[in-house]
Parts: sequence; C-alpha cells; structure tokens
Amino acid sequence: MTIRILTLLLLFIAVDSVFADTIAIVNVDVISMEDERVREAQTVIVADGRIATIGDVDATPVPIVATVVDGTDRFLVPGLTEMHGHVPGADSVDLQRTLALFVANGVTTVRGMLGQPAHLELRERIRSGAELGPRLITSGPSFNGRSVADAQAGVAMVRAQQAAGYDFLKIHPGLSWAEFDAIAATAEELGIPFAGHVPEDVGVERALDAGIATIDHLDGYMESLLPANEDPSGGLGGFFGVFIADQAKPERIPEIVALTAAAGTWNVPTESLFAHVTSPDLDTGQLVDRPEMKYMPVATVDRWRAARDELLNDANYDPATARRAIELRKELILALRNAGAGLLLGSDSPQIFNVPGFALHHELQYMVQAGLTPYEALKAGTAGPAEYFGSDAFGTITPGKEADLLLLDANPLIDIANSRRIHGVMLRGRWLSREELDVLLARYKR
Repeated sequence: MTIRILTLLLLFIAVDSVFADTIAIVNVDVISMEDERVREAQTVIVADGRIATIGDVDATPVPIVATVVDGTDRFLVPGLTEMHGHVPGADSVDLQRTLALFVANGVTTVRGMLGQPAHLELRERIRSGAELGPRLITSGPSFNGRSVADAQAGVAMVRAQQAAGYDFLKIHPGLSWAEFDAIAATAEELGIPFAGHVPEDVGVERALDAGIATIDHLDGYMESLLPANEDPSGGLGGFFGVFIADQAKPERIPEIVALTAAAGTWNVPTESLFAHVTSPDLDTGQLVDRPEMKYMPVATVDRWRAARDELLNDANYDPATARRAIELRKELILALRNAGAGLLLGSDSPQIFNVPGFALHHELQYMVQAGLTPYEALKAGTAGPAEYFGSDAFGTITPGKEADLLLLDANPLIDIANSRRIHGVMLRGRWLSREELDVLLARYKR
C-alpha cells in the first residue's frame, strides 16, 4: 500500500464532523475560475449545499459522515450558466424535460429570457429544492411591438413587472424609440435591468446610451456596420443581419466596440443559434441526426428543420454573404474581448437545433472558434455571469459559495470539447453521478 493511499484511508476514518449532508470530492484537480491555474490533488468538502473547504488531498481531513466522490484524474469546474435560455410554462409538457436536460449537461443557472407569472413560483420551488432544476433568473413577459401599445403602456408594464418581483425586463423587436426610451427611463428609476434585442427603430448606439444591460445575439451590430449614409431600417437584414453582411464595413467595428465597452453593456452572442440557422456549411440532415436530438419531440425537430429550410430558401439568402456574416461576428466577439467588454455564454435553447444543455457546449466551442481561449469561454459561462449579476453565490469554486459544480473526466482548458465529458454534476450540494444523470436523460429519450 502506497503512502498516499494509506494517508487517504486515514483521513477518511480518523476525523468526525459536525457537517450534515456532507460530500467530499477527493484528489481532484480544481479549476476554480478565479484564475487560470489548475490546483492539482485537492479535496473539496461540501456541507449543507455550500463549499466548506478546499485543500491539499494529503492535508484535508474527510469527515466520517461524508459521501466520498473519487476525483482522481478528474477536473472540477463551476457549474455552467445559460445566459439566454427559455423555460417552458408550468403547465407545459416540456418543462421537466427542459430542466432535466439543463441539469444533465452541467447547467446549474439559467437566465430565462421569456418569463411568465408561473416562473416566479418555479424560481422559488427550484431554490427550495422542491423542483430539480438550475437556479432560475427570470424576466417577465417581453416588451415588444404587440405587448406595448405606446410609451405610457410601456411605463406601466415596467412598474408592474418590477412590483411582481421579476429579475429583469426582456426587450423584443418592434418597439418605437419613444416606447424604448420610456421603458429604459422607468427601469433606471426603479433599478431593474432591461436586456435582450435591439429594436430597429433604436439601434445599438441609442440602446447603449439608454443603459441596456445585455445585448443578445449581437442584435443590431451588423446594421451598425453599414456605411454611415445607409438606412438600416426596413427589416430587410434577415436573421440578425445575415442578408446584409456583404454591405458591412469591418473598419467600423472598433468604434461600435469602444462604445459598448464604455457603456458597460455585456453581450450574449448565441453563436450556436446563428450558425445552426444560417451556415451554408452545416448540413440540415446532419443537424437532425445529432445524438442530442433524440431527447426532443419529433414534431419539435421537424419545426426546426422547416425554419432552417425557410431561411436557406429565402430569395435574399446568399451562401457567401452568410459566410461573411459568420466571420464578421467572430471579429466582433474578438474585438469585444480585446476591448474589455463583457461576454456571456448563451445559446437561446431550446431553439432551432439547440437542445437545452447540449447547446451550451456547442456555444463554448463557437466562442473558442471566434478566438477566445478555453479559459475565457468557460469564464463567460461561470465567473462572468456571477460578475454580471453582482452575485457572490456562484460562479467560482470558493469556500462559502453555493456548491454548483461540474466534474469532468478531462481538462477543458486543454480542449474545450472536454466540457462534454461529464462524470457528475452537483446542484447546490446535491450530487448527481453519471449513472443518475443517465437515468434522468433516459426518461426523455425517444
């Protein structure tokens, strides 16, 4: 018996503990996301849903009452945050499926981008442990051209949602500048963030000036790259500007990026969604045949196929222009990174060929393809969201934080694809082994 194994055995049996519901992940390499270091051969002790202790495996006692998880040759990272997710309603047959798919993929927090009153109760049920699911941060019903009749109606809607207890306001297309301005001013007065799309009548620069918290999908940025005398209105740009990328001037990128950084606005690019809808280099049949599609209803996948086919068959769609749009978006993402503007991980799932949870791992790869390092991409889905929310509850592996953790069989800093090699997930202290995750997924496999 080696000295190391003997030491571990003694640590397991020698120390009692006052902790209840205690789990020890032993001999694991920790990527805390406080920095890019890998802290090798650590023991992480979780008690009562929080990280209690992190220390060297040979010096950190393991409480007798602890459930022990072997972390040897594995890597512990914080749970992932989906910053642009959609959660079905409480009466939807898809609710449990969506929550389960998020959890099985290590997504421990979701910012719900299309809220409804039932989500306020769901948020509390998840928080209390009555419902298995990722921490939910939810908007209210969206502000758009149909829900907002005029500026006065927009103001009333802001006040009602803030009073109801929603976490933020979701902006959708169709708002006039007067309506958007009134909504923004009232949101600032009440201290509730607003985020999402950039209405055509507003544009990125005015949205930044108004204090939009996040711009999602890089919405409006392609239009902002058009020549100065070009009118971007009229709705001819297609899916987030895919039809007009041939007119965009990349030399305008530094200006709009500098304005974004100065405004303190974060971006949620949702590159996986854009590529899955618009890329001429992705075969629709191959997307349909991806392994994760077996967890979605056939009718849903058929709708996704039809939506993609509709765009690709549009008279305004040009494969070369679509490729240019994808490359320009990569340039934008890298320029935002270089300027210090915040980037957040989000996939807009469930959406076209973006299965909840699985899509976020695709998003990590797209962010790396855009030029981010694996660490930077992971930060956009861990420490970054916590910083954005101003939260000390999650985002890093630090004593005192809630225990939202992802145990991987390989190092994601070497290859971001290793984020998929999930050995287990911890959801606020509840450990779900690979076997338990497989059972959870099997419920929804067709």
